[in-house]
Amino acid sequence: MKEFLVELTTIVPEGTESVEVDRRRAAEAARAEELATAGHLVRLWRPVGELRSIGLWCAADEAELYEKVLGTLPLWPWMTAAVTPVQPHPNDPGRAGGAN
Repeated sequence: MKEFLVELTTIVPEGTESVEVDRRRAAEAARAEELATAGHLVRLWRPVGELRSIGLWCAADEAELYEKVLGTLPLWPWMTAAVTPVQPHPNDPGRAGGAN
C-alpha cells in the first residue's frame, strides 16, 4: 500500500442542526477506528486551535484513497482534502531494517 499525507478541513453547512452534527461526528469516530484497524488510517492529528486534521493514510492508490477510504467517512460531504503522496525516507527511524 502507498502512504498519503492528507489535510482534511470540515465545514459544517450553515443551518445544520447540532443533533445531525453530533450524529455524524460519532459515526466519524467509529469509521476512523474501523479504517485504522484495516490499516488505512495510520495517524491522525489536529493542530491546536484549528478546524483541520492532518492524517497519514494508506491505500493501493489515490483512486482507492478517495473512493474506498476517505469517501466512506460520514463527514466527507462536508470536507475538503489536500492529498500529498509520500514515500519512505532512507533515514526514517521507523523504517524496517534501518538505513543502509
